[in-house]
Amino acid sequence: MEVTLRAVRESDLPFFHEPTQDPDARWMAALTAAGPVDRARSDAHWARLLASDAVVRTVLADGRVAGHTAVYGPPHQREVTYTIGRAHWGRGVATAALRALLDAVPARPLHARAAADNTGSLRVLEKCGSVVTGHDRGFAHARGEETDEVLLLLGG
Repeated sequence: MEVTLRAVRESDLPFFHEPTQDPDARWMAALTAAGPVDRARSDAHWARLLASDAVVRTVLADGRVAGHTAVYGPPHQREVTYTIGRAHWGRGVATAALRALLDAVPARPLHARAAADNTGSLRVLEKCGSVVTGHDRGFAHARGEETDEVLLLLGG
């Protein structure tokens, strides 16, 4: 499977919204926005993100939208994030997308965090060179409860 990144297009936004409506995907991600995410709220979020200094890319798997990845935040606390649609889970798409993003954004260090029980995401981050720097516990809106988190660093 060929995984590539490109600039976000308005036509990508419906694909980006889909995982916010998937209860299993929200549970796995855990660290999501508070409350339900309707399409208008999703579009407003993307408008803010795309207007910021974040580096945001659409992930394509064999030419089809599979998700998104980004580097965002203040320079000394830049974080990586990614969301891949369920149809592409377990196929190496997230790992390939994050590697491509890291190649495109050479500035380091970059931070990441994941729910401690999200073994898939932790494995992606590990494959891309992240090291665990600590653990935290925070409120996970998608779960409605406090959740253990793993804090990671890329290229410290």
